[in-house]
Amino acid sequence: MKLLDNTGKELMTVSKIEADERNYLVVRGKIFGAMPMTAKLSPEEARAALKLLNARTIWFLLTIWFRSAKPPKKKGAK
Repeated sequence: MKLLDNTGKELMTVSKIEADERNYLVVRGKIFGAMPMTAKLSPEEARAALKLLNARTIWFLLTIWFRSAKPPKKKGAK
């Protein structure tokens, strides 16, 4: 899975998402294609993240599986 910036440039390549023995969600990958990174999300932080979602974003997350990506907009284009 690739995470991109707003210009379509790759920020991170996620190679693995798994749970560890302490109930953390562990995300492993590389930043900018070179630097290895491991991030951990605790259950408390996951609950805090849910509070950031509004109804529109929840709907988007539920329907993302059926969507296709649009190319990034060029500067100056309407």
